Amino acid sequence: MKKIEHIGIAVKDLKASNELFEKLLGVPHYKTEAVVSEGVTTSFFDVGTHKIELLAAMDANSPIAKFIAKKGEGVHHIAFEVEDIAAELVRLKAEGFELIHETAKEGADNKRIAFLHPKSTNGVLIELCQEHSNKD
Repeated sequence: MKKIEHIGIAVKDLKASNELFEKLLGVPHYKTEAVVSEGVTTSFFDVGTHKIELLAAMDANSPIAKFIAKKGEGVHHIAFEVEDIAAELVRLKAEGFELIHETAKEGADNKRIAFLHPKSTNGVLIELCQEHSNKD
């Protein structure tokens, strides 16, 4: 794991939350992107060497909508940047972590992503992410 890449925050209203976080962080969001496979619309803020990702549900069946219904708005996940996501998934599975995704999939912000189940990480949803390279 190279570094914390971003912290994901589940929100009900992306527009209102963008305004709130712009005031809080003192910077505008730099990107809004739909990730249809996950049923979310994301918005990103650069904060020093890390990012904040706001996640809003695209519909009531989205995992984010279910998360908010169960736990309310707030921290959803912590994402770690990795050098080789395929190798990291193999390593973590061998270490006994439960994978939500056995292989990486397309995510937001030019990343390949995979999640670890919070049951195996002390209740914290962990995302692994790897920047797409020109050879991907």
